[in-house]
Amino acid sequence: MENFTFHNCSSRSTDSPSKNLTMSVVGKYELLSDPSDKAWDEYLIAVGVSDAHREAGAMVRPSVEISQAGGKYTLKTLSELKNTELTFPLGQEVDEATADNRQCKTTFTLDGNKLVQTQKLEGKESKTVREFTADGMTATFSAAGKTAVRKYKRVA
Repeated sequence: MENFTFHNCSSRSTDSPSKNLTMSVVGKYELLSDPSDKAWDEYLIAVGVSDAHREAGAMVRPSVEISQAGGKYTLKTLSELKNTELTFPLGQEVDEATADNRQCKTTFTLDGNKLVQTQKLEGKESKTVREFTADGMTATFSAAGKTAVRKYKRVA
């Protein structure tokens, strides 16, 4: 399991050394952000998601589960509409079916406490940077000059 070390930084001065907090990208996360956020909709338009899929997606709060076994990670997105699951090794391109059933090529890398996903679909490229903290995950989605940020709470 990939672990990260964070230093407990405080604005208060203390004589004791910083305590290290070890954590992992592995966990379960619940969406805190508004699923009908305008920036999210603009990002979905930029990556070619249909009107029908965008309207349906604006009504759900998907959760995310990330696990790791045998040198590979599994990313599950779970919602009332559809569940998706992708298993991948870091640094290798894999085939992915998007939530709206389009096929793309995806590569994941790990950069400190960030899981970076690059998707290539229909001549377009998008990037998702998932940044992990003890409290949760912030996912920043970007494509074609559009950016959306979704915040998640760590629940396990």
